[in-house]
Amino acid sequence: MAEDPTKTGTPGQGPEGQINVELTEDVAEGEYSNLAIINHSPSEFVVDFIRVMPGVPKAKVKSRIVLTPQHAKRLLRALNDNISRYEAQHGEIRDAEAGQPFPLNFGGPQGQA
Repeated sequence: MAEDPTKTGTPGQGPEGQINVELTEDVAEGEYSNLAIINHSPSEFVVDFIRVMPGVPKAKVKSRIVLTPQHAKRLLRALNDNISRYEAQHGEIRDAEAGQPFPLNFGGPQGQA
């Protein structure tokens, strides 16, 4: 990420300003998401990560992250920084063509019951 959390001096950190982060095995596996829906209120941003599968008319929210507006902005800056570094190393990430809707059926055969 763009920011170094070890230099923030946030309460609860170790004596040298470091945070001990625990990553459990089940969380380390991660969740695949190919759709995110973002909503906000005056006090928070809610990001729902969803996995849409071909031929399946229903999709489940796999993870919901709730952020303060300040943290959402820090996340935006960190993502921008990481995308810039990724593109410098691997080339431009091409977005879908303008005007093309998100392919909810992935262009494959439609499911039938």
